[in-house]
Amino acid sequence: MKRTPTAEEREREAKKLRLLEELEDTWLPYLTPKDDEFYQQWQLKYPKLILREAGGVPEELHREVQEAFVTLHKHGCLFRDLVRIQGKDLLTPVSRILIGNPGCTYKYLNTRLFAVPWPVKGSDIKYHEAGIAAACQALLKLNNFLQIETIQAWEELVAKERANIDVVPVCIGPDFPRVGMGAFDGPDEVDIKNRSAYNVTLLNFMDPQKMPYLKEEPYFGMGKMALGWHHDENLVDRSAVAVYSHSCEGPEEESEDDPQLEGRDPDIWHVGFKISWDIETPGLAIPLHQGDCYFMLDDLNATHQHCVLAGLPPRFSSTHRVAECSTGTLDYILQRCQLALQNVCDVKDSGDVSLKSLEPAVLKQGEEIHNEVEFEWLRQFWFQGNRYEKCTDWWCQPMTQLEEMWRKMEGVTNTVLHEVRREGVPVGQRNEILTAILASLTTRQTLRREWHARCQSCVARTLPEDQKPECRPYWEKDDASMPLPFDLTDVVSELRGLLLEAKP
Repeated sequence: MKRTPTAEEREREAKKLRLLEELEDTWLPYLTPKDDEFYQQWQLKYPKLILREAGGVPEELHREVQEAFVTLHKHGCLFRDLVRIQGKDLLTPVSRILIGNPGCTYKYLNTRLFAVPWPVKGSDIKYHEAGIAAACQALLKLNNFLQIETIQAWEELVAKERANIDVVPVCIGPDFPRVGMGAFDGPDEVDIKNRSAYNVTLLNFMDPQKMPYLKEEPYFGMGKMALGWHHDENLVDRSAVAVYSHSCEGPEEESEDDPQLEGRDPDIWHVGFKISWDIETPGLAIPLHQGDCYFMLDDLNATHQHCVLAGLPPRFSSTHRVAECSTGTLDYILQRCQLALQNVCDVKDSGDVSLKSLEPAVLKQGEEIHNEVEFEWLRQFWFQGNRYEKCTDWWCQPMTQLEEMWRKMEGVTNTVLHEVRREGVPVGQRNEILTAILASLTTRQTLRREWHARCQSCVARTLPEDQKPECRPYWEKDDASMPLPFDLTDVVSELRGLLLEAKP
């Protein structure tokens, strides 16, 4: 079933088309470090973007992090994601893995990634390989380093603003004074720490030489893109993003595309920046050398867009974020499930469930949580195949627990349906219950069909066995262990009929 684009997606697409129409056959201007006005433009229009050159990062940390990249890649821990964009399933050109605080998730492009936990203090995580354990430890060490760097950069921004110093450097080299730049409403110390408290890193890998096709950058003519223009999603408001870049040793020959090309060197990886939907301000293409880091502070991620421009060699990056996890942690969804199941009075050996309350508000909340755990957690997890078992079995027990709780919720729904079908139920009470649960059941039926179709899509069938999506939970009509059918078409139709019968 084709999903209808959201209002936000339609607006974004309309803006993009309008911008391309305005450009016609011309390119917008952009600057690189070889342009005289590059640093001045950076100071004036991109004041919350900081580059920290590789020499400012300890050599030992470089070595550990780069070994971690190689180890995770060697063990097959990075995967191309099967994401949903405007109703279509597409494989990302970049391979990824999310590593972070135990129980954290990160959602982008309608896909929830589940963090392979790094070994925070007090955790007991069993990794399948010693090398994977060392890699997660190295990335936690990098996370701590980048967090300190971010806080210091932010404090320097505030200090410079208070001192009314207008001209400050944008590029921090190993021997450069560590100062920030630009004006913004300075947060207090606690706020700075919260906005720099990276809880996950999204690792990316791409080898451009193995990609049969990469899109051309459409507005400035910057060349081939590994990642198109975007804002990072699902982050705490005005939080920082820190990126560590590592380009592998690549081919020494010159790029064959166009050696006379003006602008950026196509052999070298760059990050591109532009002000969102602005056709007046030149964009920036900043070269990324091995071990460079860059920081996006405050609201830069909201007011600007960035892209990653491919070079010749393979490249890893570690992108550290403050993921918005208010509805995205294991603790959160377990608490939600427990809230829904508070209404269960008893579960008989047969699986039949008795309820404490038939209050419409209680039933409505229970069915909404039922949908949340099924479509935001269980189906998201199993749609990604068995990828998480490559590193650790940490998520196995929690997903089993969530599935058991979901199964009880199926029993709750079955009990509610028995109640609305029961003879003698007052018409008003039946209608209130029907009105409370019908929207959730209709959504459940629609989403089950959509997820089932996604698992059978042509793209899904091309994936290796251990990455193929699994439609789970799934059961056939004759499965006696399940109180309700997988396909709720008849149930939804029946409930609509009951509601229509009651209308005068």
